Amino acid sequence: MPGEQRGSLCRWAAAALVALVALMAALPVASGVTGARSKSASVTAHAPVKAYGISTAPITMEVFTDYECPVCAQLYEQTLKRLINDYVAAGKVYLVHRDFPLSMHKYSGQAARWADAGAEAGQFEAVEAALYDNQNAWGADGDIEKYISQSLSAPNFRKVQRFMEGCEAPGPTANWAGGFNASPHPCALDAYIEQDIATGEQIPVKATPTFVISYKGQKYPPGSGFVSWPILKQVFDSLLSQ
Repeated sequence: MPGEQRGSLCRWAAAALVALVALMAALPVASGVTGARSKSASVTAHAPVKAYGISTAPITMEVFTDYECPVCAQLYEQTLKRLINDYVAAGKVYLVHRDFPLSMHKYSGQAARWADAGAEAGQFEAVEAALYDNQNAWGADGDIEKYISQSLSAPNFRKVQRFMEGCEAPGPTANWAGGFNASPHPCALDAYIEQDIATGEQIPVKATPTFVISYKGQKYPPGSGFVSWPILKQVFDSLLSQ
């Protein structure tokens, strides 16, 4: 592709992303906005893979979410499912989940533990779907295990359950003042959640969901809130046309 044409397309793609970020900033975020963060968790953990697709895809989309956040569920149900079935399946996008449970949500830290346990057991996709599909139900009483067990075969549920041994609620959450609130009943999975929170603070994540898009290694400014699949698809198409 000639240099002048490539430069024009790059400017177009960048403009599309800037417009997307501006649109997200203007939309209401039902999960709440966190305060400025000055501290980060000092954690180094070899986290299980909580992702869809192939890591060599030209586009990477990292999404920082709280499983009890209504807008996070909306983004998953209406946008990310279509993204997974279309552009992730086609090898165009690598979609990465990052835990960012907020302290304002009673069961969010424990839900993040279940997601990480699912990833450890090779069942992340099924566990994430169960968490979002049944958010209103387990959000009312905290009985997350019930819906995870219903979404998996008995052998696979037992695999996930083994990684949850000793993980008594509540789980860790992001601290409004910075860093994280450690669980009074810590377990091995907490290091992964705390590491994701620390990564999010470097962005910084100020609301959930927050997403960061990279194209061939170049990161664009983060966006937050709900974005429809048609709009997100336009952004991805503009990048992929370069």
